[in-house]
Formats: sequence, C-alpha cells, structure tokens
Amino acid sequence: MSRERFSSRWGLIASLLGMAIGAGNIWRFPRVAAQNGGGAFLIPWALFLLLWSVPLMLVEFGMGRASRRGPIGAFGALLGRFGAVPGVFVAFCTTAIMFYYAVVTGWCAYYTLALAVDFGGVTGNASDHWRWVSHYNWLAVAFHGVAMTGGVLIVAGGVTRGIERVNKILVPLLLVLLGVAALAGLSLPGGLRGLEFLFHVDMGRLASHKTWLEALSQSAWSTGAGWGLILTYAVYTSKREDVLLNSLVAGVGNNAASLLAALAILPAVFALAGSQAPKALEAGNTGLLFVWMPQLFAKIAGGQALAVLFFFAVTVAALSSLLSMLELATRVIMDLGIGRRHAVMIIGTVGFVAGLPSALHLDVFDNQDWVWGLGLLLSGAFFAFAVIRHGAARFRRAHLAPGPGGWQVGRWFDVLIYLVIPVEFVAMMGWWFYSVSARKSLAFNLDPFQVFSVSTCLLQWGLVLGAAALFGGWIYRRSSSPPAGRGAEGGAR
Repeated sequence: MSRERFSSRWGLIASLLGMAIGAGNIWRFPRVAAQNGGGAFLIPWALFLLLWSVPLMLVEFGMGRASRRGPIGAFGALLGRFGAVPGVFVAFCTTAIMFYYAVVTGWCAYYTLALAVDFGGVTGNASDHWRWVSHYNWLAVAFHGVAMTGGVLIVAGGVTRGIERVNKILVPLLLVLLGVAALAGLSLPGGLRGLEFLFHVDMGRLASHKTWLEALSQSAWSTGAGWGLILTYAVYTSKREDVLLNSLVAGVGNNAASLLAALAILPAVFALAGSQAPKALEAGNTGLLFVWMPQLFAKIAGGQALAVLFFFAVTVAALSSLLSMLELATRVIMDLGIGRRHAVMIIGTVGFVAGLPSALHLDVFDNQDWVWGLGLLLSGAFFAFAVIRHGAARFRRAHLAPGPGGWQVGRWFDVLIYLVIPVEFVAMMGWWFYSVSARKSLAFNLDPFQVFSVSTCLLQWGLVLGAAALFGGWIYRRSSSPPAGRGAEGGAR
C-alpha cells in the first residue's frame, strides 16, 4: 500500500499557498488596511508575519511531520492524553469554519455565474439582491452544496492526485486573475488614488494601538497559522523538507497575494465610488464584496466581464482554502481507522448539513464567523502552549532540524514561543473582547444568543472544550496507535 506524500516541493508550496490565500485576503484585507491607514497598517502587518505567523507555522510543521497524524493525534503525541483537549478544540474550530466557509465559496460561485448572465439585476440592485441571496434562499443552499461537493471530490482523490494536482492549477490561475484585476483597477481614471492611499504612511495611525492590533489579527487569520491546516499538510511531507524556508515562502506568498487583492479592489473603489469610497469600505466584508463591488463594476465599459473575472478569482481562492479545511477534518476521521473516501463522504455530509443555517440566514453566518474567528486565536495559543509545556529548545532540536542544506531555526524561536506569542494572544483576545464590551451593554454581552456578544463565544468554546475533556481521551486512544493502513498510509485507501 503506497504512502501518500507531496510529490515535489512545488506541490507542497502550491498547496500551502492555496490554503493560506483565501477569500479573506480579497474581502477582508483591503477593507481593514484602508480603514487603518493604508501604509501605516502594512508596516506592523508585515512585522507580525515574523512575530506570530511564521513561528506557529514552524510549530505546526514540526508536530505534523513528527506525528503523521491530524491535530488530535499530533497534540497527543507531544503532550500525552492531556493533549487531546487542545487538539479537539483546534480540529473542531477549523472544521466549524469549514461549515460556513463552504457557504462563502458557494456565494462566490453563484455571483460569478449571476454576473456572467446578469441574473436578477445583480448589478443594478445589488443591495436588494444580496439580501435576497443571503436570507432563506434555495440558491444559497444549492451553491453551498455545489462547493462542498466539489471540495469532497477533490479531497477524495488524495493528496497527490487530488489536492496537490488541483492546487498546481488553482494557485497560478488565482495569481494571474488577481494580477489582471489589479491592472484593470489601476488603469481606471482616478485609480492611482487607491494606490497612493494604500502605501501612504500616516504616522498618527502608525502610533495607534488599534492599527497594530488590527494588523496582528489580520496576520493571525490570513496566513492560516494556528489553524491546524499546515499541521495536516505536514503529515504528507518528507523529513528532509526545509520547514523554515517553506514557512517563509507560504507566509510571504500569502502577504503578496493580499497586496495584489488590495491593488485590485482599492483603486476600483476610489476611482468609481468617489466621495462614497469611505462608505463602501465601511460596509463590512460581505457588504464590500457582494454589494459594492458589483455596483462599481457596473459603472464602467466592460465592467460585466471584469466583474466575472474578479468573482471567479474570489471563487478560486475560496475553493483552494476550503480543500485544506476538508482535508483537516478528513484526516481526523482517517486517524480513527476509516479510509479516505468514506471519511471525506462523512465530512462532506456533515459539513453540508451543519452549514445550512449559515446559508439560510446571515445572522447565523455572522455569529459563527465571530465565534470561531476569535477561536482561531485560542487555537494559536494552544500550539504555543504545547511547545512551552514540551520545551521550546527540545522541540526545536527534535522537530525543526533542517534537511541537507536547509535553514537552521535558531534560539529566536524559543523567545517568540515563550514570550512574544503569549503576549500577542493576550493583547488580541483582550482587545477584541474589550472592543465589544465597550460598544455594547453588559446585558448584551451576557446574552449568549446575541450575534456578537462575549458570552456567545465563551459558551460555544466551553461546550467544545467540555466535550473534548469528556471524549478526547477516547478519540486520542483510537488515533494514537494506528494499525497498518492507517496514519499517513490511510489516505491511499
């Protein structure tokens, strides 16, 4: 029985880039960068790639490559039975994101098609059309199903013949599409204003703590560090892989794609929205993408073709990231002794059903995005905690040793894990909770049924951690000693 492995470094890098470059790079990064001072935001954002994302990428690479198991088995291998609790949380957090991320992928695919045929007045009445699509609409359910089905079929093909082969096509295609969209936006009359705004450094904004915390949050969410996705892909890598180089390439590639997306969106917004540009950028992620962008494209000659191109790029980005989330959840089931095809069918079915509430009502989508988006910060902290408990220097020597001619991970890694990342986590989590508490009443934040309350996060996290404490040990025992045909080989079945 053959062992699954990425066939080449390019195949691994393409898959890592596909994992990291998702819809968030296109719909969140340009908006957040613009709202936080453009160039003043870019400086700390680039810095936190090295201070948060790359160290956690290294941890994930080391844990996945050493254990050859998904998050639950990998945490258990490092920490023993106790590791099942954070491992279950990490696995569930990313899987919960997968449920509604498939909905996002479906929305993007639908808009690509709707704009191509000008269905339902999507450009002329974009706000009403978006409300129609996102509330109790069978089309959202249907395209959610299409996205999930497409992802399942690709992941069922395995790592080499499925994920790697598809990402080798999707990632270059995505970068080309974003490049074309960026050139089109910059060529618009007034488009260079967006470019100037993006790279202008406002020293007042640079001195603001909000700018730094937003930049840290964006880096934490965008690169995929701390999600367990890199850990899952590392299961299929060789011991000779240069983990530091791969982490840097994936992180820098993600940031480059984010900048390319900003060059596609901000020039178009500044050129076409005029005085309404601030309003467009304050419309939120879905508002900017699904309401404002179709309206802006409708204002120019050839705008329909450009809109289709743009939304196709977003669909490609979303699909490439969805594959990694499906693979993580599938890996967890495979670790229990179930073959790949059966495992991915289970995950696909559960994912479709669990994503239905988000497909049918935007408030559910927003709540899940709020809860599990912040949950990812906790996931990242769990990775750092695991290494702290194990010993950073011991982990570095055992699991991050470079292959022949590879780059050495130095003692700076220990400092970041022991000191910098815990401080960053406390700052981010404290700031996000404080920002909600300061805007809303105590009664609001104590109500777990409010979409953006603090207690809705604590309740849902607590339920998952409680279930992990009850059943995590059993899951770990089932996945800790895989019989022949499981572990890294299970994917070949």
